[in-house]
Amino acid sequence: MKRMAMAVSLLMLLCAPLARAAGPIPVAILDGASGGAYHNWRLTTPVLKRELEETGLFKVTVITAPAWGGDFSQFHPGFAQFRAIVMNYDAPDWPADLRAQFEKYVHDGGGLVIVHAADNAFPNWPAYNQMIGIGGWRKRDEHAGPHWYWQDGKLVADTTPGLAGQHGARLPIQLTVRDPEHPIMRGLPPVWMHASDELYAGLRGPGENMTVLATAHSDPKNHGTGKEEPMVMVLRYGKGRIFHTTLGHDVFAMSCVGFMTIFQRGTEWAATGRVTQKVPKDFPTAKTVSYRVDIAEMDPGFLNGASELVK
Repeated sequence: MKRMAMAVSLLMLLCAPLARAAGPIPVAILDGASGGAYHNWRLTTPVLKRELEETGLFKVTVITAPAWGGDFSQFHPGFAQFRAIVMNYDAPDWPADLRAQFEKYVHDGGGLVIVHAADNAFPNWPAYNQMIGIGGWRKRDEHAGPHWYWQDGKLVADTTPGLAGQHGARLPIQLTVRDPEHPIMRGLPPVWMHASDELYAGLRGPGENMTVLATAHSDPKNHGTGKEEPMVMVLRYGKGRIFHTTLGHDVFAMSCVGFMTIFQRGTEWAATGRVTQKVPKDFPTAKTVSYRVDIAEMDPGFLNGASELVK
C-alpha cells in the first residue's frame, strides 16, 4: 500500500508541470503611440486580442505604452511573465533601460510578433532592427541595410541607396508561399488571396537569421517596386523566435481569414516553437478572398474596404 501511495505521489509530481504547460499561453499585445491616425491601434488591438483568444490557446494581456514624449518612468511591462509579445506599436524611441529589458527578454527566449507598422518603429535601435529583419519609413535608408526581395528562389540584397518603405493603394494581395514546410505555413495552399491591404515594399534592414515564408508581387502600376516583396517571415534573435508579417493595416485587413490564420499560428510558434492549429476550411484560395464579417464590421470603414475588395 505504501509503495502504491508513493507511486501515485511520484506520478502527480511528474504530471504537475505538464498540467501547467497545457494551460493558456500568456501573451501580451503592446500598443500605444502611433505616427498618426493611419495606424489606429485603438481599433486594431481588440481585433488582434479577439483573434488570439478565440483559439483557446492564449491568455492575452494588453499593455499600452505612454504617448510620444510621455513619462516612461512608471511604465514597467514585465516582459518576462509572457511567452510572447505582439507588437501593435509604431513609435520612434524608448528609454535605454526599457530597450535593454526588451533585448534581454527576446535574446533569452521570449517570443516576438511584429504586425504591419511595428516594423516602422525604432529606426535607430540596432537590436530591434536585427529582430525584425527589415523595416521602413522614419528616415530609414541604405544605412539601415539592403532592400531585400525574392528572386529566382532566394533572397536578394539590393544595396542601392534610397529611402526604405513604400506602398500603393489598398487592394487585394496574392501571396505565394516560399517555405511550405515551416510549421506556420504547413498545409496552406501555395498561392492565396489576402483582403485589401497595404503591400509594403522596399523595406530595408540587416536581414540576419531571416527566413521568408511568403511573398507578394509589388506592382509598379500601384506605386510598386516590380519585385517579389517579403510579406511573412520568421527570424531568430539569440534564443528568441520572431514572427513578422507586414500585413494588417486595419481592421478590414485583419478580418481576412488568411491573416487571422498566419497571425494565430505565428504567435503560437513564436511562443512555443510549434504549431498545433489546423488550417480552417474557409481559408482563401488563389482567386478568392475569405474574411470574417463580424470582425470587419468593427471598423467604421468596413463598407469602403468591402467596395475595394469587389472591384
